[in-house]
Amino acid sequence: MTGDLVPSDERISREALERIIHRAAELQAGQRDLGDQMSEQDVLELGKEVGIPTRHMQQALLEERTRAVTATDRGFLVKLAGPRRLSAERTVAGKQDDVEQILSYWMTEVELLTVKRRYRQGTSWEPRKDWLTTVKRRMGVGGRKYAFTRVRETIVRVQRLEDDWCHVTLICDVSNMRAERVGAGALFLGAGSAMAAITVVLGVASGVTAIPVVVGTAGGWAIARSNRPQVERVQVSMEQVLDRLERGEINLPKESPLKGGGEFVKRLKAEIKELGKNLGA
Repeated sequence: MTGDLVPSDERISREALERIIHRAAELQAGQRDLGDQMSEQDVLELGKEVGIPTRHMQQALLEERTRAVTATDRGFLVKLAGPRRLSAERTVAGKQDDVEQILSYWMTEVELLTVKRRYRQGTSWEPRKDWLTTVKRRMGVGGRKYAFTRVRETIVRVQRLEDDWCHVTLICDVSNMRAERVGAGALFLGAGSAMAAITVVLGVASGVTAIPVVVGTAGGWAIARSNRPQVERVQVSMEQVLDRLERGEINLPKESPLKGGGEFVKRLKAEIKELGKNLGA
């Protein structure tokens, strides 16, 4: 008689399956002398040994990098006014160059951003500041909210997986939004405290003195807290871009509007015409 486990007909829940796979990976890793750290190549090799496809291992590694970027953002201010960085990621079908071109078009022509820096592993974007773009944003041309224009920096990373699949990561630095709201809240709180100090000097009753402190505290908290809905809008916008990319809903124009003076003039006229319609509405 062997010691093999005899398969049964009992169904395994998803939670149990995750625990089983996790434990099996631990046992497999325990048979190797891994030390405290591993290289990415070691991780990929370990994945092959336990039968995990390379594409899934690469995706897991990329998701871990993104998690590391935002995991350090903790503390009281995160609970009060939201995080300093947001991230969204998706695995989409397509060649890396094609996906990068589509996202570049979207950020430039739809979100009205411009390239800030180009890195080996991605591109960072910031809001354009020309007058026509500013007018379009303020008027909400096309019914858009232009959530990315309030973000200090948007980083786009497209990394190739096997078989014409890409892992796309969007990271938004919204620290400027939080700093503005928290700063405004602190000023409101400070004003309330100053008013309370003045009432003490004037000899006002202690019950009245407490009112500016209570109002300043409540108002300052509410102002700082109001940043959370703003941050959530940015997060939703990030997810919407990736949704469109995943479903293939972002179509490049047959000819780039930036090629040739004639096309540029046509686009400019179209935008001015659209602005005129909005002004007359």
